[in-house]
Amino acid sequence: MGVPALIRRVTFGTVSPQLSKREIEYRDAVAKVRRNFGGLRQVTVVNPKGGAGKTVAVLMTAMTFGQNRGGYVLAWDNNETQGTLGMRSQQDYHVHTVRDVLRALPSFQNSGKVGDLTPYVRSQGEAMFDVLASDESATAGEMLTAQAFVNIREVVSRFYKLIVVDTGNNVRAENWQAAIDATDQLVVTMSARGDSAETAARMLDHLDQTGRHELVRRAVTVVAMAASRKDVDLPAIQRHFAARTRAVLLAPYEKLLDSGEPIRYGELSARTRNAWLRIAAAIAEGL
Repeated sequence: MGVPALIRRVTFGTVSPQLSKREIEYRDAVAKVRRNFGGLRQVTVVNPKGGAGKTVAVLMTAMTFGQNRGGYVLAWDNNETQGTLGMRSQQDYHVHTVRDVLRALPSFQNSGKVGDLTPYVRSQGEAMFDVLASDESATAGEMLTAQAFVNIREVVSRFYKLIVVDTGNNVRAENWQAAIDATDQLVVTMSARGDSAETAARMLDHLDQTGRHELVRRAVTVVAMAASRKDVDLPAIQRHFAARTRAVLLAPYEKLLDSGEPIRYGELSARTRNAWLRIAAAIAEGL
């Protein structure tokens, strides 16, 4: 409960202090995240460079939407090989992955009951979203096809209202391209480094060259800050992506997110939560 609400309560409504600018912005962001999108929506997080913050962005975006919307959010690792979404999320009673969903597709042909997908996704508890992990074996079999992505998406669309897709590093992979084709809102992530920004810029060039101009123009850029801004030309990165995408937002450094360990959502700082609420609100504007 905020201070203005507390004052109204203890004074039985006789005193109604004016909301601060920060409180107004917070309420506006929550309203954007909570609004009815009118059907299933997909957010796709991209940057072909490893270490660009994609997985953290997927988990934080899913958590922010999940907690504010009361669930029905799925974070899906669509990595063409060994992804890390399952490793960075909270563990469940099983270790099933997207490969298990593929094998079980026939059983979903005439199924759509709540709970049918539970044996394949990993509940994130208090964060109020689920995770569909990629194959975590370093010696996985064949690459996922575009049709595999389409088939899995058809199944999960029966159970979720918002899907946040993590992607791999190969823009030519069939499942990467299929995810882009199904995207409602593109999120471009990068660490606050020149090489990460350069890779993201080249990826946007690729999307422009393949006819996805509108997807690029409406994209949201998220820059994950390092512990130190030394040798980082942040204004140059912001200017470049502000000219190409709809919004550029900063994600503050947090040691917990940088640790590589499963994220303990309840231990995130208020600063990080508020920053990701602003990011989620910007994403919601495109849905």
